[in-house]
Amino acid sequence: MKKQLKIVVLAKQVPDTRNVGKDAMTPEGTVNRAALPAIFNPEDLNALEMALALKDRTDASTVHILTMGPQRAADIIRDAMFRGADGGYLLSGREFAGSDTLATSYALSCALKKIRPDIIFAGRQAIDGDTAQVGPQVAEKLGLPQVTYAEEILDIKDSTLVIRRRLNCGTEVVECPVPAVITVNASAPECRPRNAKRVMTYKFALSGSEIAAAPESEAARRAAAKPYLQIVEWGCRRRRSRPAAARPSGFAHEGQEDRERGFPGQGGQEAHCCRRGYQFTDGRTYREPHARLIRA
Repeated sequence: MKKQLKIVVLAKQVPDTRNVGKDAMTPEGTVNRAALPAIFNPEDLNALEMALALKDRTDASTVHILTMGPQRAADIIRDAMFRGADGGYLLSGREFAGSDTLATSYALSCALKKIRPDIIFAGRQAIDGDTAQVGPQVAEKLGLPQVTYAEEILDIKDSTLVIRRRLNCGTEVVECPVPAVITVNASAPECRPRNAKRVMTYKFALSGSEIAAAPESEAARRAAAKPYLQIVEWGCRRRRSRPAAARPSGFAHEGQEDRERGFPGQGGQEAHCCRRGYQFTDGRTYREPHARLIRA
């Protein structure tokens, strides 16, 4: 295992389902997010702790948060920085609104291709959806091995991690090569508390849209003067629709990709993506060895 690791934690800001009232649902049957306070997804905090613990065990490693959501989602990036993260990336734009797991995993995988991390951590699932699909879908889109239901990193070897998984019938230990995607259970250690010194420093960290909204504020001036206080923010640029023959080689809609790979009953997002003007690409197709079972 190389000494310096670039670690990214996939996190989500979710409505606090512990405070559900009569206004929690809209007439259309969807969650009324404006009526519920927003919090850091609980299992993503377990993933953050596992990432920070791995950072503590390796030299000069970094931990960054990657989240997709509205501008207020920058709050969980700051929260992670209070706890020990080095920074974060915010994917924000109207084009991302209403994304299901397929569209979300695609957007995150595109960002991860730009970031090029060594290890990707994520919570097992979000409390507002309970699908547990985004982490595995990101791993498939990136062609990386994945370990789900992770509870603890037992050992760090040359280019591999030894991980204990918590299953319904007990535990098992697997060895996984790096780079990899690891989703973390709620049974993993709880995240460390916020550090007072880091709170005083990183409370001024702002995303680009926050700086633009109040450029004369004290926080904006501090963020402009100190690059480590700037949260990287990326949006989405629509592609102009072109005839299929005019599209660059290698681009395909997600539904077409699923059909070509022989996954029945999938590809329902294709029409949705066409309406948004998204184009998807496989990139270079490759396979890494998957996790190897050591003992159950």
